[in-house]
Amino acid sequence: MVALIVLLLILALFGGLGFAVHALWFVLIAAVLLWAIGFFVGAADTGLGSGRRHWYGRW
Repeated sequence: MVALIVLLLILALFGGLGFAVHALWFVLIAAVLLWAIGFFVGAADTGLGSGRRHWYGRW
């Protein structure tokens, strides 16, 4: 009985993992695009003559 439950859990895990891994590629691409947009907008906002950029604010 325990082996059957473990087998069902492994099958559900691998079945769900196949879908999740495929879907996570789209999440990864969206996150990288948002990061790149934020990076370039932040670089344009600070300009070249304002010194070093700090990601944690203006300290």
